[in-house]
Amino acid sequence: MKKLNLPLTSKDVKELKAGDSVLLNGVILTARDCAHKRIKELMDRGEKLPFEIANAYIYYAGPCPAKPKMASGSCGPTTSARMDSFAPALLDAGLGGMIGKGEMSDEVRRAVARNGKVYFAAIGGAGALYAECIKKSRCIAFDDLLSEAVFKLEVENFPAVVAFDCRGGSIYD
Repeated sequence: MKKLNLPLTSKDVKELKAGDSVLLNGVILTARDCAHKRIKELMDRGEKLPFEIANAYIYYAGPCPAKPKMASGSCGPTTSARMDSFAPALLDAGLGGMIGKGEMSDEVRRAVARNGKVYFAAIGGAGALYAECIKKSRCIAFDDLLSEAVFKLEVENFPAVVAFDCRGGSIYD
């Protein structure tokens, strides 16, 4: 199991291979379908995003409200393929990588490789486990979307698997 600090360096990314188990530490952003649609619309209009996309890692999730003494409620991954139409443009704009559940399209896989980035797979059904890895959480954009807003999460030992590596390798082959 490799412990990684986000954002990853290009050296870190080059050392990762599809199938590697990792523990992520640092900052990740959450964004689901509705947030992705808004992000893409802002980008298409040439408007400034309400957060920095360069070297950011987007977790395809929507955190539930936090229980007392917790930074977040359950925060499991959603189906990544729903972001297939958005991911290549975000990667081309400098996104560091994504974290989600399940396979993404060949177009996304090529965009990951073209940009020297990585896509991590998270464990479906493990939202309570992921909530324990979240040490801080705050909404940073699109608060009207509630749990589908963009949240900035500080995570420790967040378990994932390299699904697509920077050479085009995939655990789904």
